[in-house]
Amino acid sequence: MRHSFRLWFRAFAMAVLFLLAIPLAAQEATISAPEASAMVTEGKLTLIDLRTADEWRQTGVPAGARRIDLHNPEGPAAFLDQVSAAVEGDKAAPIGLICRTGNRSTQAQKFLLAKGFTNVTNVIEGMAGNDNGPGWLKRGLPLESCPGC
Repeated sequence: MRHSFRLWFRAFAMAVLFLLAIPLAAQEATISAPEASAMVTEGKLTLIDLRTADEWRQTGVPAGARRIDLHNPEGPAAFLDQVSAAVEGDKAAPIGLICRTGNRSTQAQKFLLAKGFTNVTNVIEGMAGNDNGPGWLKRGLPLESCPGC
């Protein structure tokens, strides 16, 4: 009897862990640069460019994107406050994250999901492109210059 309870408990625990893992994987969504551009144009996505001011000046910023440097000199809490302000405190608001090649946006996505944001997508090819796609710049998607950044 005791042995069958242990087997049942282990099976139950594994099922719970499996079910918990499904939403986490689904939440780490990705989109292409053209999809992000279209969603911004349609007002369906707050796009956040996580790069530095130097990078914004060099290439411009995706049209309609908010500029929030991931490496805020005041720390992660200040970054979190800026993102929260960009979506007016709505942790369920659709947010898209973009950086140069997708590394910072992947880190930021995981960070925001861990902080309770529920609808965060990663523009996986970034601005410059990578194995996931050519990127915002090479695709010729709309840009806004940022000489004063």
